[in-house]
Amino acid sequence: MTAVALGLLVLRVVGGGIFAAHGSQKAFGWWSGPGFAGWRAAMERMGLLPATFWATVSMAAELVGGLLLVVGLLTPLAAAALVGQAVVMIVHVHLPKGFWNSHGGIEFALTLGSIALALVIMGAGTLSLDHVLRLSYPATVRGVLLVLGVIGGAIAVALPRLRIRPTAPAR
Repeated sequence: MTAVALGLLVLRVVGGGIFAAHGSQKAFGWWSGPGFAGWRAAMERMGLLPATFWATVSMAAELVGGLLLVVGLLTPLAAAALVGQAVVMIVHVHLPKGFWNSHGGIEFALTLGSIALALVIMGAGTLSLDHVLRLSYPATVRGVLLVLGVIGGAIAVALPRLRIRPTAPAR
């Protein structure tokens, strides 16, 4: 076991575990979480419409993506989805509150997003199901997944800011 393999395992288990726990709060209401109905209502209040779609996407990204990171399976895909989720968390929710987590700022979300970003770049390491199953992801695939994750997050951030005004009927 190399130091790099052990370091990647720590990043995967801690980062993935935290993401999965947050997803569990959203999905099941565990650990004082809102549950799915509460999370859907939160999405609606944030202007992320359709709320059921965005609540499902964010909950699944955290829960499924986090669990996949923990075991190191489909790691670049899971990590890229979590990068997208982190973009939304940082820009849409925490950025207006500054940097420090004690004030609801970006500190914690930025840390989680950075862990996911590092795992997209580096992969799962040898202590993972990806390695056991001999799944490899060329740099171009990891890059495309990362771009898609960022674009997905950017779309989720941009949608509530777009104000589509109905046009008056032609007379």
